[in-house]
Amino acid sequence: MLKKYILVMEAFLIKFIKNRKIPGFGLTLGYTLVYLSVLVLLPLAMLVLKASHLTGSQFLAIVLSERALAAYKVTFFASLVSGLVSTLLGVLTAWVLVRYTFITQSFWDAIIDLPFALPTAVAGITLTTLYSQNGWVGRILYPLGYQSAYSFFGICVALVFIGFPFVVRTLQPVIMELEKDVEEAARSLGASSLQIFLKIICPALIPGALTGFALSFGRAIGEYGSVVFISGNIPYKTEIAPMLIMGKLEQFEYEAATAIGVVMLLCSLVIFFSIQYVQVKLQKKWSQGQ
Repeated sequence: MLKKYILVMEAFLIKFIKNRKIPGFGLTLGYTLVYLSVLVLLPLAMLVLKASHLTGSQFLAIVLSERALAAYKVTFFASLVSGLVSTLLGVLTAWVLVRYTFITQSFWDAIIDLPFALPTAVAGITLTTLYSQNGWVGRILYPLGYQSAYSFFGICVALVFIGFPFVVRTLQPVIMELEKDVEEAARSLGASSLQIFLKIICPALIPGALTGFALSFGRAIGEYGSVVFISGNIPYKTEIAPMLIMGKLEQFEYEAATAIGVVMLLCSLVIFFSIQYVQVKLQKKWSQGQ
């Protein structure tokens, strides 16, 4: 099987190298394919292979159990909510950092990258401390009837914390490339600020916003470290799928863990391809409108 795969890849490379005159194309394409195969496709294939040791009835019993379904629901719904919130906040933050100049601009721009460098476990402990009943934020929210820690709300807070920077860094270059002359021309022709935003700015920001949402959403689906503490991991209530997988691994139920992982993988692929499809359609529609 491996030999056949290598022969197919060689034929693919030879075909494309003959049709390209750019120096280094064969080397770069070969490196890309090897990277994708070894570091991406091979681990995913092993995940599916491990889960294939289960029979069909065993697989369905594991992935459709009440506890697993509850974990899927919490994981994907929290990821969706946090992705939408991150996108909204990210658009506003990126716009302010690009279009306005203020004294502490460089400081806040650097702070955006903090979740990238901060260990997720440290972020989880810090957020739990802040949002617990005796924390600085929790002592304000709990008397108002909001359980900010060990709840769905706490999970969303942690996911927004780690997903928000993806949206900002994706949109900043897009906003930088927006031509202010077009906005000024529209304003000189009598367009209102709302019309300029809806007709000129929004079409340019939507593809980038979708990309940022996809990155934030994807990071949230597989997030573990920052959520494990603040969620409380209550089965059927605040238990996320990655935590359920970790529990299966600790109990040496490797096939069950991989089965749940396969379901997460398939669901993620469907969602990401759907987002990509919508993004391409919107880009084509906007380019035709230009």
